Amino acid sequence: MSRTAVRMIAVAVATAAAMTAAPAASAAAAEATTYEATGAAGDPFYRYDGAEPLASYAPGTVLKTRTLPYHLLGIPTPVKAVQLLYRSTDALGRPSANVTTVVRSHTGDGTRAVSYQSFYDSLDPEDGPSRAVAGDVSLGGLIPNVEVALVAPLLAKGYDVVIPDTEGQRADFAAGPEYATNTLDSIRAATRSPETGLDSATRFGLMGYSGGAIATGWAAALAPGYAPDVDRRLVGFAEGGLLVAPAHNLRYVDGSLTWSGVIPMAVIGVARSYDIDLKQYLNSYGLKVYAELEHGSITDALGHYPGLTWKKMAKAEYADPNSVPEFVEAVNKVNLGSAATPTAPGFIAQGNAGVLEGTFGNPPGIGTGDGVMVAGDVRTLARQYCATGNTAISYRQYDLLSHFGAPLVWAPAALEWLDGRFAGRPAPSDCGRIPAGNSLAPERPAPRS
Repeated sequence: MSRTAVRMIAVAVATAAAMTAAPAASAAAAEATTYEATGAAGDPFYRYDGAEPLASYAPGTVLKTRTLPYHLLGIPTPVKAVQLLYRSTDALGRPSANVTTVVRSHTGDGTRAVSYQSFYDSLDPEDGPSRAVAGDVSLGGLIPNVEVALVAPLLAKGYDVVIPDTEGQRADFAAGPEYATNTLDSIRAATRSPETGLDSATRFGLMGYSGGAIATGWAAALAPGYAPDVDRRLVGFAEGGLLVAPAHNLRYVDGSLTWSGVIPMAVIGVARSYDIDLKQYLNSYGLKVYAELEHGSITDALGHYPGLTWKKMAKAEYADPNSVPEFVEAVNKVNLGSAATPTAPGFIAQGNAGVLEGTFGNPPGIGTGDGVMVAGDVRTLARQYCATGNTAISYRQYDLLSHFGAPLVWAPAALEWLDGRFAGRPAPSDCGRIPAGNSLAPERPAPRS
């Protein structure tokens, strides 16, 4: 990879970190920016309004198409983007409509594409990457704008890029299986639309960090069963900062200075994704936080609730989250360790210096991580893949880097690794050299206090 591309990636990640660390400044910038109506709330492009029931269409069917300028912070650029409304499937297996964006490389020929999963992490549908591309500007939507510097090197290398709204149109935050179906059906839709220049022979790589790694990891795992037509064309998946067993992450960030705000975000996301009511288990303070973040993004959560714990939010008798039956059922559904092993080669990386971001927890059986993601969970997942038939797994652990710092190293390495897979070189393997990690066994219910 060129030094220029590496510098672009470094600038992008550093900017993203600055934005999330200083949301007030970002909000002011967003308020000062105007944008076109194409990306505004209520955009009819996002609504399926066909005469036939949505369930009558196969997953990946294109329902609407439009071509528009690729916007940065609401400003149109000369780059064109094709957006597709397509049929997908939600966390409960129901038919849904979702949007994806396809950006063609000026040097590409339609034979190679990367599905890039954004880390926009939000409970507000207006923050999705397709909205940002269409010209919408919101605080949470600033993250997809920053990620253009991660997309640009892919385009420069001749890869066409597909960017799905992984969370769907309800912003079902952290619902890994739904992230996967939205991602896989996005690839199907992109190769079925004549406007994109992609077709059934196009080979794909998957790439994502943090929230984007949720989609990448789950898509790789579910592809053989849910979308074998896509799985056959996957050259590999590259992910970093990976969420594996969310119940572990909630215990790890409990009381942290920066990341504790993801506790209510996860509670809201789980409840929304699986249509369950978790508010009945919260005390008055928990309900207040729930209301504050119900339509918020990661920029509203980071650093806003230092020292927050589940216990502070829950009624006294539910001080242990495992005493909430619906919670246990839901987090077990989104435990990536219980999903199938991907057949495609994988590059998996994880930071482990969470103390740099104010997460000092080291719970028994969970250990340390990058500030929000648990390193021991990721190690076990990689080892599990190796042990269950996929030996084409590369693993890197960055013990001196936190969640914000690790992408500076991961992103260039991930692009280089994907280059090798598209070039047909054998995938390297770290199987047999990955240290042991945590148990990824399902959570068990606990009695009420």
